[in-house]
Amino acid sequence: MPNERLRAAMAAGGWTYATLAKAVEVDPKSVERWANLGRTPRRTTALAAANALGENVHALWPALRQARPARAISPELVALYEQRADVPVSTFVDLITQARERIDVLVYAAIFLHEAYPRLNDLLKERVAEGCQVRIAIGDPASENVQARGQEERFGHGIESRCRLALMHYRPLVGVPGIEVRTHDTTLYNSLYRADDHLLVNAHVWGVNAYGAPMWHLRRSEGGGIFDTYVKSFDAVWAAAAPVHQEG
Repeated sequence: MPNERLRAAMAAGGWTYATLAKAVEVDPKSVERWANLGRTPRRTTALAAANALGENVHALWPALRQARPARAISPELVALYEQRADVPVSTFVDLITQARERIDVLVYAAIFLHEAYPRLNDLLKERVAEGCQVRIAIGDPASENVQARGQEERFGHGIESRCRLALMHYRPLVGVPGIEVRTHDTTLYNSLYRADDHLLVNAHVWGVNAYGAPMWHLRRSEGGGIFDTYVKSFDAVWAAAAPVHQEG
């Protein structure tokens, strides 16, 4: 079936098969098939042709309104774990050890790190001694959002106690040059563990404890993308978080 809208646009602008083909760098026979047989060009070619004609690409080729299929694998995705419990603690430790510029942690408690790797504070001190900047954001146990998470995960007051325990673990780092510790009261959709261009994202699922929720490992690719979306989220929470001060 001919593409009458395309034919009309070409006629109005004085375009021939040859001139439009030259403008979008295709064979004139391709343009002829678009016009006379109703063929739909590839999206990038269609956009170039629509721009040349001064038309809306979807008006010329309505089929392009259909959503493009999602990529099966993002170039930023290194690994996908069914649950956080499947991720060896050595994965966290190795990423922190390899960091040279930036370590960021956004959690409610995540005391599993200190429990499984008691040298965590020493490792963080070693990293800042080598020039890293470290930011740790943990949940404020008095926060309504923390308390709500406890109810959702059927932990009751347990998660508030875990936040206090996390603060106890990290408090010795308060005042160490290069390390900042803050508490936040935001709704935590994901726990984030960043080491330079690597990021572990623990998605939170309503009614499921964090250790049973999925986790994915991202590596920043050129142009940012998913990685940068999470980084911006961290920065927004960090800006609203309250600094933890030294005791006494």
